[in-house]
Amino acid sequence: MTLWLVRAGSRGEREEFALKNKVAVIGWEELPDLSSIEERHELHKILQTSYPDEKINTLRNWEGQIWQFIHEIKIGDKVALPLKQRAFIAFGEVVSKYQYEPKNPPGARHVISVNKWQELPRKSFDPDILFSFGAFKTVCQIQRNKAENRVAEALSGKKDIRTDDREEDIDVGLIARDQIVNYIERKFKGDKLAFLVDAILTAQGFKTRVSPKGADGGVDILAGKGAFGFEVPRIAVQVKSFDDPIDIKVFNELQGSMTNFGADQGLIVTWGGYKNTVEKEAARHFFKMKIWDANTLVQMIQDNYENLSEEIQAELPLKQIWALVPEDEE
Repeated sequence: MTLWLVRAGSRGEREEFALKNKVAVIGWEELPDLSSIEERHELHKILQTSYPDEKINTLRNWEGQIWQFIHEIKIGDKVALPLKQRAFIAFGEVVSKYQYEPKNPPGARHVISVNKWQELPRKSFDPDILFSFGAFKTVCQIQRNKAENRVAEALSGKKDIRTDDREEDIDVGLIARDQIVNYIERKFKGDKLAFLVDAILTAQGFKTRVSPKGADGGVDILAGKGAFGFEVPRIAVQVKSFDDPIDIKVFNELQGSMTNFGADQGLIVTWGGYKNTVEKEAARHFFKMKIWDANTLVQMIQDNYENLSEEIQAELPLKQIWALVPEDEE
């Protein structure tokens, strides 16, 4: 089995399409059907014609990745799709050769079918293999750190074991986020996660109340604006610190708790992420309900770090760094 990384856009803009349609998909929407391409020089000429303003080195980079996608990914190989919207990596087994689907939306016409997508939390893997999944390229083979065997074992439910090799040209920001996630998981387990969320809301200017341990009526934190917290928005917050993704039941329960507590809006903080059904329901209630997974929680910490209490900053010491921004990939 060969393991391939195939991203769904630099911002995850093709993730939903890929997951829903069980395909690995690349962009480069200016390119026509590439099924008849047999030689790399043919592909290079098409790239030059389709993207006349791009630098030669950029075209060569793209050529290598697209060639891998249309010719080197074989039936039976595994594809890894790191999700941008949630802290998961989706894996699928290739069941078709490259296909061009002209009826698909622009940017989603170059595809390879997979049997299904199986999602694993990023924290299922040790940091060394996450370095490999943090490669900048849209398409690349993942082979260091015994990645193929370790992914196969993780998909079968076995715990990942770290090795020493590292992939070059990584997304430093992504790796840093994974390190912060692992640190928070160690330092803010269980009930302590609610106090971290409370600190973020306080840094955002809310007056808050954290529910005591025990029966909480379905709400862990109440937050409101104004001197006493009486002003809108008034938010009911439920914090789930377990590793499993939440289902629609948790979403519906918080909606009921919002009514009981007189809250205008609801926030679910779920360390283990959430299922697709929850994501769809949250989209329907965009102006009423929000969901933070581990990725979003880290982003909120980074956005509000300077306003966090000294106590929280001492427990979660972070510093801002400068990193090179890679060239945009398709």
